[in-house]
Amino acid sequence: MLTHNDVTIPDARRVFSEIADLPVAIVGFKDIGLPFAELKALTGDIRGNGQEVALEVVSQTRADELKSIRAGVDIGVDYIFGGTHADDAVGILNGSTIKYMPFPGRIVGHPSELHGTPEEIVNSARSLSQQQSVAGLDLLAYRFAGDVETLIAAVLAAVDCPVIVAGSIASTERVRVVCRLGAWGFTVGSAIFENSFSGQKGPRGQISTILAAAADPSAGNLKPR
Repeated sequence: MLTHNDVTIPDARRVFSEIADLPVAIVGFKDIGLPFAELKALTGDIRGNGQEVALEVVSQTRADELKSIRAGVDIGVDYIFGGTHADDAVGILNGSTIKYMPFPGRIVGHPSELHGTPEEIVNSARSLSQQQSVAGLDLLAYRFAGDVETLIAAVLAAVDCPVIVAGSIASTERVRVVCRLGAWGFTVGSAIFENSFSGQKGPRGQISTILAAAADPSAGNLKPR
Protein backbone atom coordinates (compact mmCIF):
# COMPACT_ATOMS: atom_id res chain seq x y z
CA MET A 1 0.00 0.00 0.00
CA LEU A 2 1.38 3.39 -1.03
CA THR A 3 0.13 4.81 2.25
CA HIS A 4 1.34 6.15 5.58
CA ASN A 5 -0.90 6.53 8.65
CA ASP A 6 -3.89 5.48 6.54
CA VAL A 7 -3.28 8.28 4.01
CA THR A 8 -1.95 7.94 0.46
CA ILE A 9 1.57 9.35 0.31
CA PRO A 10 1.93 12.57 -1.74
CA ASP A 11 4.66 11.17 -4.01
CA ALA A 12 2.96 7.83 -4.64
CA ARG A 13 3.62 7.81 -8.38
CA ARG A 14 7.33 8.43 -7.92
CA VAL A 15 7.64 5.75 -5.24
CA PHE A 16 5.74 3.28 -7.39
CA SER A 17 8.12 3.89 -10.29
CA GLU A 18 11.01 2.89 -8.03
CA ILE A 19 9.48 -0.42 -6.90
CA ALA A 20 7.43 -1.33 -9.99
CA ASP A 21 9.59 -4.31 -10.94
CA LEU A 22 9.17 -6.09 -7.59
CA PRO A 23 6.91 -9.18 -7.71
CA VAL A 24 3.85 -7.82 -5.92
CA ALA A 25 0.55 -8.75 -7.55
CA ILE A 26 -1.65 -5.98 -6.12
CA VAL A 27 -0.65 -2.39 -5.36
CA GLY A 28 -3.02 -0.15 -3.46
CA PHE A 29 -3.69 3.22 -1.89
CA LYS A 30 -6.24 4.89 0.39
CA ASP A 31 -9.13 7.13 -0.57
CA ILE A 32 -7.59 9.90 1.55
CA GLY A 33 -4.47 11.91 0.73
CA LEU A 34 -4.55 12.66 -2.98
CA PRO A 35 -7.19 14.08 -5.35
CA PHE A 36 -9.05 11.39 -7.25
CA ALA A 37 -7.58 12.67 -10.53
CA GLU A 38 -4.11 11.82 -9.22
CA LEU A 39 -5.31 8.44 -7.96
CA LYS A 40 -6.63 7.76 -11.46
CA ALA A 41 -3.20 8.54 -12.93
CA LEU A 42 -1.59 6.29 -10.32
CA THR A 43 -4.02 3.53 -11.24
CA GLY A 44 -2.94 3.88 -14.85
CA ASP A 45 0.71 3.52 -13.83
CA ILE A 46 0.03 0.38 -11.82
CA ARG A 47 -2.22 -1.29 -14.36
CA GLY A 48 0.18 -0.38 -17.17
CA ASN A 49 2.81 -2.30 -15.26
CA GLY A 50 0.65 -5.44 -15.28
CA GLN A 51 -0.48 -5.30 -11.66
CA GLU A 52 -3.93 -5.08 -10.12
CA VAL A 53 -5.07 -2.01 -8.20
CA ALA A 54 -6.75 -1.76 -4.80
CA LEU A 55 -8.45 1.24 -3.22
CA GLU A 56 -8.88 0.93 0.55
CA VAL A 57 -11.69 3.03 1.96
CA VAL A 58 -11.03 4.55 5.37
CA SER A 59 -13.34 7.59 5.27
CA GLN A 60 -15.24 7.92 8.54
CA THR A 61 -18.65 9.13 7.37
CA ARG A 62 -21.17 7.23 5.29
CA ALA A 63 -21.34 10.02 2.72
CA ASP A 64 -17.56 10.18 2.28
CA GLU A 65 -17.25 6.41 2.12
CA LEU A 66 -19.86 6.09 -0.63
CA LYS A 67 -18.30 9.02 -2.50
CA SER A 68 -15.00 7.13 -2.42
CA ILE A 69 -16.59 3.92 -3.66
CA ARG A 70 -18.16 5.79 -6.57
CA ALA A 71 -14.74 7.28 -7.29
CA GLY A 72 -13.25 3.79 -7.22
CA VAL A 73 -15.65 2.79 -9.98
CA ASP A 74 -14.65 5.87 -11.99
CA ILE A 75 -10.94 5.34 -11.38
CA GLY A 76 -11.28 1.73 -12.49
CA VAL A 77 -9.67 -0.15 -9.62
CA ASP A 78 -9.80 -3.94 -9.38
CA TYR A 79 -10.48 -4.14 -5.64
CA ILE A 80 -12.14 -2.00 -3.02
CA PHE A 81 -10.91 -2.91 0.44
CA GLY A 82 -12.53 -1.67 3.62
CA GLY A 83 -15.56 0.43 4.26
CA THR A 84 -18.36 -0.32 6.67
CA HIS A 85 -21.57 0.39 4.73
CA ALA A 86 -21.77 -2.80 2.73
CA ASP A 87 -25.49 -2.63 1.96
CA ASP A 88 -25.03 0.75 0.28
CA ALA A 89 -21.74 -0.14 -1.37
CA VAL A 90 -23.00 -3.24 -3.15
CA GLY A 91 -25.70 -1.14 -4.80
CA ILE A 92 -23.07 1.21 -6.19
CA LEU A 93 -20.82 -1.64 -7.31
CA ASN A 94 -23.60 -3.70 -8.89
CA GLY A 95 -22.68 -4.45 -12.49
CA SER A 96 -19.01 -3.58 -12.07
CA THR A 97 -16.14 -6.07 -12.06
CA ILE A 98 -14.67 -4.62 -8.86
CA LYS A 99 -14.09 -7.12 -6.06
CA TYR A 100 -15.46 -5.67 -2.84
CA MET A 101 -13.85 -6.69 0.48
CA PRO A 102 -15.31 -4.66 3.39
CA PHE A 103 -14.21 -4.47 7.02
CA PRO A 104 -15.87 -6.91 9.43
CA GLY A 105 -16.45 -5.75 12.99
CA ARG A 106 -16.87 -2.24 14.34
CA ILE A 107 -14.35 0.24 12.93
CA VAL A 108 -13.46 3.30 14.98
CA GLY A 109 -11.34 6.37 14.27
CA HIS A 110 -8.54 7.18 11.86
CA PRO A 111 -6.16 5.41 11.63
CA SER A 112 -8.84 2.75 11.83
CA GLU A 113 -9.14 0.43 14.83
CA LEU A 114 -11.14 -2.80 15.10
CA HIS A 115 -13.48 -2.90 18.09
CA GLY A 116 -15.87 -5.52 19.43
CA THR A 117 -15.59 -8.94 21.00
CA PRO A 118 -14.10 -11.79 18.98
CA GLU A 119 -17.57 -13.31 18.72
CA GLU A 120 -19.03 -10.07 17.37
CA ILE A 121 -16.26 -9.73 14.81
CA VAL A 122 -16.63 -13.34 13.66
CA ASN A 123 -20.41 -12.93 13.37
CA SER A 124 -19.92 -9.75 11.36
CA ALA A 125 -17.46 -11.52 9.08
CA ARG A 126 -19.83 -14.43 8.55
CA SER A 127 -22.76 -12.13 7.78
CA LEU A 128 -20.78 -10.00 5.31
CA SER A 129 -19.34 -13.04 3.55
CA GLN A 130 -22.83 -14.29 2.80
CA GLN A 131 -23.76 -11.17 0.84
CA GLN A 132 -23.78 -11.96 -2.84
CA SER A 133 -21.66 -9.01 -3.97
CA VAL A 134 -19.00 -9.35 -1.25
CA ALA A 135 -15.89 -11.01 -2.71
CA GLY A 136 -13.90 -11.18 0.52
CA LEU A 137 -13.04 -9.41 3.76
CA ASP A 138 -10.48 -6.86 4.94
CA LEU A 139 -9.68 -7.80 8.53
CA LEU A 140 -7.90 -5.20 10.70
CA ALA A 141 -6.54 -7.92 12.93
CA TYR A 142 -3.51 -6.08 14.29
CA ARG A 143 -5.69 -3.08 15.08
CA PHE A 144 -7.61 -5.31 17.56
CA ALA A 145 -6.79 -5.14 21.28
CA GLY A 146 -6.94 -8.87 21.92
CA ASP A 147 -5.57 -12.23 20.84
CA VAL A 148 -4.82 -11.48 17.20
CA GLU A 149 -3.83 -14.97 16.07
CA THR A 150 -6.95 -16.52 17.58
CA LEU A 151 -9.11 -13.85 15.93
CA ILE A 152 -7.57 -14.43 12.49
CA ALA A 153 -7.98 -18.19 12.81
CA ALA A 154 -11.60 -17.84 13.95
CA VAL A 155 -12.54 -15.54 11.07
CA LEU A 156 -10.85 -17.79 8.52
CA ALA A 157 -12.71 -20.79 9.92
CA ALA A 158 -16.05 -18.97 9.82
CA VAL A 159 -16.05 -17.81 6.20
CA ASP A 160 -15.56 -19.30 2.76
CA CYS A 161 -14.05 -16.31 0.99
CA PRO A 162 -10.67 -14.59 0.69
CA VAL A 163 -9.54 -12.72 3.81
CA ILE A 164 -6.90 -10.00 3.73
CA VAL A 165 -5.19 -9.10 7.00
CA ALA A 166 -4.57 -5.35 6.98
CA GLY A 167 -3.15 -2.74 9.30
CA SER A 168 -0.06 -2.58 11.51
CA ILE A 169 1.80 -5.48 9.94
CA ALA A 170 5.16 -4.06 10.96
CA SER A 171 7.45 -7.06 11.47
CA THR A 172 8.54 -10.18 9.64
CA GLU A 173 7.05 -12.15 12.52
CA ARG A 174 3.60 -10.76 11.74
CA VAL A 175 4.09 -11.48 8.04
CA ARG A 176 4.89 -15.10 8.88
CA VAL A 177 1.90 -15.36 11.22
CA VAL A 178 -0.68 -14.26 8.66
CA CYS A 179 0.89 -16.54 6.06
CA ARG A 180 0.99 -19.52 8.40
CA LEU A 181 -2.63 -19.04 9.43
CA GLY A 182 -3.72 -19.11 5.79
CA ALA A 183 -4.85 -15.57 5.00
CA TRP A 184 -5.43 -14.93 1.29
CA GLY A 185 -3.29 -11.84 1.47
CA PHE A 186 -2.01 -9.03 3.63
CA THR A 187 -1.28 -5.35 3.20
CA VAL A 188 1.65 -3.28 4.43
CA GLY A 189 1.81 0.50 4.20
CA SER A 190 3.12 2.67 7.02
CA ALA A 191 5.73 0.15 8.15
CA ILE A 192 7.46 0.35 4.78
CA PHE A 193 7.84 4.12 5.02
CA GLU A 194 8.91 3.96 8.66
CA ASN A 195 11.60 1.36 7.88
CA SER A 196 10.09 -0.99 10.46
CA PHE A 197 11.59 -4.12 8.91
CA SER A 198 15.19 -5.12 9.45
CA GLY A 199 17.48 -5.11 6.45
CA GLN A 200 17.86 -2.53 3.70
CA LYS A 201 16.05 0.75 4.29
CA GLY A 202 13.78 2.55 1.85
CA PRO A 203 10.62 1.23 0.16
CA ARG A 204 12.49 -1.10 -2.18
CA GLY A 205 14.57 -2.71 0.57
CA GLN A 206 11.62 -2.96 2.94
CA ILE A 207 9.38 -4.63 0.34
CA SER A 208 12.17 -7.06 -0.54
CA THR A 209 12.40 -8.04 3.14
CA ILE A 210 8.64 -8.59 3.30
CA LEU A 211 8.70 -10.74 0.17
CA ALA A 212 11.49 -12.87 1.62
CA ALA A 213 9.59 -13.36 4.88
CA ALA A 214 6.43 -14.41 3.06
CA ALA A 215 8.41 -16.87 0.92
CA ASP A 216 9.96 -18.49 4.00
CA PRO A 217 8.72 -22.14 4.13
CA SER A 218 7.77 -21.66 7.78
CA ALA A 219 5.40 -18.87 6.73
CA GLY A 220 3.19 -21.07 4.59
CA ASN A 221 4.33 -19.67 1.24
CA LEU A 222 1.56 -17.12 0.82
CA LYS A 223 2.08 -15.03 -2.29
CA PRO A 224 2.23 -11.40 -1.12
CA ARG A 225 -0.34 -9.10 -2.69
